[in-house]
Amino acid sequence: MAGQAHYEELARQLSAIGAVKREIARMLPYDCPGASAGVLTLIGRHGGMRMSRLAELLSVDISVTSRHVAHVAARGWIERLPDPADKRSRILRLTPEGRAVVAELDRRTSRLMADRLSDWSDNEVGQLIRLLGRLRESFDATAPPRTPA
Repeated sequence: MAGQAHYEELARQLSAIGAVKREIARMLPYDCPGASAGVLTLIGRHGGMRMSRLAELLSVDISVTSRHVAHVAARGWIERLPDPADKRSRILRLTPEGRAVVAELDRRTSRLMADRLSDWSDNEVGQLIRLLGRLRESFDATAPPRTPA
């Protein structure tokens, strides 16, 4: 187990990740703010879903999610379809235009990462991916407990 000083430094480094997030936000299309990009990315990654599931994935209140969904729906990037299991509910799904926006977001993000990490080896980038994934899993309450390796 890491010592207290390591955990304190990790907390400082994670706080500084805001600079990375701000630079990612600056490269987003003008009509697609970060919250909208998050909505589109999650629906693109997980497929069609109810608003309640999207709110859970975004970790925000349903009213906040509703505002973000209204923004992307007004641009024609998602559609709200009747839920076959419950006609009172709607399933949010990307439109072809929404898929194009997600593809553009992926291209822009990949270019930014390639530019900023150009002096990193493939091994270092892979290690960062694995460790960030593991960190995320450690904080995911729905993840099954990890078994020691």
